[in-house]
Amino acid sequence: MRVLLVDDHPLLRHGLRALLEQVGGAQVVGEAGDGEEAVALALSLRPDVVVMDLVMPGTSGIEATRRLIDRDPGLGVLVLTMSEDDASVFAALRAGARGYVLKGTGGAEFIAAVRAVARGEAVYGPAVARRIRRFLAPGPDVTPFPELTAREREILDLLASGKSNAEIARALFLSQKTVKNHLTSVFAKLQVADRAQAVVRARRAGLGE
Repeated sequence: MRVLLVDDHPLLRHGLRALLEQVGGAQVVGEAGDGEEAVALALSLRPDVVVMDLVMPGTSGIEATRRLIDRDPGLGVLVLTMSEDDASVFAALRAGARGYVLKGTGGAEFIAAVRAVARGEAVYGPAVARRIRRFLAPGPDVTPFPELTAREREILDLLASGKSNAEIARALFLSQKTVKNHLTSVFAKLQVADRAQAVVRARRAGLGE
């Protein structure tokens, strides 16, 4: 089982390496401290599992996961993070992560999660699993991008339909500055770099039609 560790804290990577190699019987083939390095190493080293933090300098774990899965859909990405809010969980799932566990997870549970992802299974810690079950429970139609406000979603929908900032402002009776501020917030919440990436994400979710 070949593993790539991605986290911006060297001490944590050292501890995970020791746990995986000495207890889990895995081979840690590389370590990365940010998303850009993670993408480059994963594509060159071809690990079975990438253990991915979400919040790092530069390219985030979400964006790195999305880029890796786009290039190699069969790659197993296991998110290991402190973040357990709904926005982070579902952003990771949409990006293609196969597992999501919290950094407070015990060593045995973490190793089991890495092995499960290596086998092609999906695995989530109990707290995350409860959120997913609640999200998937029968009820009203699921709103895309629940991390966005209603206004932000409305603006993203218009953006995805091809409208400029000026056209969005006129349609919603807002100033262009207000529209720009809302879009800045949207890009941050969706963890995308620009309008083009936001439009792609929105259209995949059915917006802009």
